[in-house]
Amino acid sequence: MVTVMSFNLERDGGPDEHGHPPRRWRNAHELIKEHRPDVLLRQEMTYSRASGQRRLHEAERLLGMRGFNGAPGSGNNPTGLFLRPDVFDVHQQVDHAPLWRTPPTHIVASLRGVPDVPIVMMSWHLAFNSPRGRERETDEILAAADKINQGLAFLGGGDMNEYPHPSGERVPAIDWTDDGITDRMHMMHRTNRSPDGTRISCTYADETLLGAGLHDPARYAADTLGQADALCATAGQNKHSQGGERRIDRIYCDPWLVNAVVEVSVIDTPDSDHDGLKVVYSRAGMAEALRRKMARQAVYNLAF
Repeated sequence: MVTVMSFNLERDGGPDEHGHPPRRWRNAHELIKEHRPDVLLRQEMTYSRASGQRRLHEAERLLGMRGFNGAPGSGNNPTGLFLRPDVFDVHQQVDHAPLWRTPPTHIVASLRGVPDVPIVMMSWHLAFNSPRGRERETDEILAAADKINQGLAFLGGGDMNEYPHPSGERVPAIDWTDDGITDRMHMMHRTNRSPDGTRISCTYADETLLGAGLHDPARYAADTLGQADALCATAGQNKHSQGGERRIDRIYCDPWLVNAVVEVSVIDTPDSDHDGLKVVYSRAGMAEALRRKMARQAVYNLAF
């Protein structure tokens, strides 16, 4: 099996305590270690570039993985990506222009045993404050994912900071007219004005990535494998003034790789404001998908 996790650890668990990462950071990494990911997509690696990337290297030693930091961006809360070195070989790290509020960590790697098929991997954290910003960032994800038309594979994900298209979702869409939603700043961050003047949830990223032919393993697990809990919320459980629990953290992959998905689960994470997201792929199935020896999944139908 090949396990992929996305994990937003709120502000990297906090600053160091007595020269060492704080308890929240240590607890979170012990939890990650239990699930033994082969690919770890991290967000909010706030302190992991400091002191010569000391905290990044401590995570490498604890997890037995090779780690990469993304550029800090204007949010000063960079992304990161870790790979298990006996499962994947790394070919390059790709830098991104500063249009991103938080630049993604972007790696090109290959699965051991399939060295001739590069995999574009990205860990992202879309702009929390701007629907237009997230649209531009999503378009840049598509530019990287377009490499699948050249025979490469694609796997990426993270904190979307907006909502999935409501079709087929387990968590009901937000009713922004609800009097209990009192955080007006958050409403402006996460909605657009509809033609009739009401506020509607931002779903551009999900609609665009799925519309381009990428797939959400959680939807696949729920719809094809009967794993309804794959569509559980990952954040917002205690933020009723913002609309409550939401499926904010998502992973996307190309239409061949999604066929190799065998399990998707949401991991309760008491040391962060986001839960972890875990996708398990069959390693043999992943190898077949990389060689495109299986049919691609059709574009996801977003009809209500």
